[in-house]
Amino acid sequence: MNLYDVYPLFDIEISKGRGCKVWDTAGQEYLDFYGGHAVISIGHCHPHYVESLSKQASRLGFYSNSVVNSLQRQLARRLGQVCGYEDFRLFLVNSGAEANENALKLASFHTGRRRILAARKAFHGRTSLAVESTDNPRIVAPVNAGGHVTFLPLNDLEAFRAELQKGDVAAVIVECIQGVGGIRMVTPGFMQGLRQACDETGAVLICDEIQCGYGRSGKFFAHQHLSIRPDLITVAKGIGNGFPLAAVLIGPQFEASYGQLGTTFGGNHLACAAALAVLDVMEQENLVANAAETGRYLMERLQELNLPGVTDVRGRGLMIGIEFAHPVKEIRSRLVHEQHVFTGAASTDILRLLPPLCLSRDEADDFLERLTKAV
Repeated sequence: MNLYDVYPLFDIEISKGRGCKVWDTAGQEYLDFYGGHAVISIGHCHPHYVESLSKQASRLGFYSNSVVNSLQRQLARRLGQVCGYEDFRLFLVNSGAEANENALKLASFHTGRRRILAARKAFHGRTSLAVESTDNPRIVAPVNAGGHVTFLPLNDLEAFRAELQKGDVAAVIVECIQGVGGIRMVTPGFMQGLRQACDETGAVLICDEIQCGYGRSGKFFAHQHLSIRPDLITVAKGIGNGFPLAAVLIGPQFEASYGQLGTTFGGNHLACAAALAVLDVMEQENLVANAAETGRYLMERLQELNLPGVTDVRGRGLMIGIEFAHPVKEIRSRLVHEQHVFTGAASTDILRLLPPLCLSRDEADDFLERLTKAV
C-alpha cells in the first residue's frame, strides 16, 4: 500500500528539533520559520514539555470522557486565567476544523438558525460546515455545498450589517488575522461594528483563533488587539505544540446539555498534559511578550531592507506576510535548499512567517541574512 498523494513535499525528512531549529536525516540544520504550520508555539522538544508528556504516558495515556479527567479541569482553569476568559467554559476536541465545526453547531443550536456569514479568503477547515465556510471552492466537495454560508468582503461592515439585518444568521465566523488568506488584518472599526450588529440581531460572533491565537499576535488572542469580546473562540495548533488538541471557548450564555456535543479522543490525558506544559512555558518564558517584541523588530527590519520585488510587509507579532510582485515558489525553494530555512506561503505571491514564539532576536537577524541571499 502507498500513501494517498495529496501533499506537495520537499524531499527532506526532519528527524529532530530543538527550539527554532530542526535537523534532517542527513544532519543538516534548518531555521524553522514555519513552525510546522504555526503549530510549534513553545519551540521544538522543550525539556519541560517532553518531561510532562513522558511522565503522563508512564501513568495513563488515555481513557474516555465517560469518567472524570482532572487534567481537563486544570486546563480549563489555567487557560481561563491566562487568556482572561474565566467565565467561559471549555470543550476539547482534536483539530481546528473540529473546533470550528462544533462552534458553528453551538451557534445554530443557540439561535435555531441555519445561515452563516464568513469573509472572503477565509479558511476554517476541511470538515462539513468548516469547509463550507472556507472560501476555496476547490476543496468543497458536492456533499459539503449545503448553501448555509454567505461570503462577504473582509472589513466591509455595511455588507455584513445588511445580511445580519435579514434576521436569519446563526453565526458570523472571522479570523482576526487571515492566515491562508494572506496575512490580511481585520480593522478595529470593523470588528467593533460587527460585535454591535451581532448583538442587535441575535447572531453569534465566533473568532477563529486557530492560527492567529495562542500568543502568536503578541496578545493571547488576536481579537484582544481590537477591543471586542466574542461569543465563541476556537483554538488549536499552538495549544498542544504538536500534540493534536483543539478547543472551543464557550461564553456563559450558551446552555449545555448531555449528548449535545461529543468526542472520543478530545481532551485525552496526554493531550491535556501537553497543553498544561505549553501554558507553563508560555508563562515562565514570557513568550507572548516575546512574540510582540521580536515580531515588531522583525517587521521593522523587513521594511527597512526594502528587498527587490517586495510590495508589502504586514502582520502582527510572529505572524508576518511578505508580499512579492511575483510568485514566491522559487524563493521558498532557495530558502530551503540553499539557505536552509523553512517558511510558509499564502496564495502564490506571499511568504508566510510563523516561527515558534521563542524566536530570539539573533535568530531573527540570521533569518534576515538568509532571506536577503535567497531574494
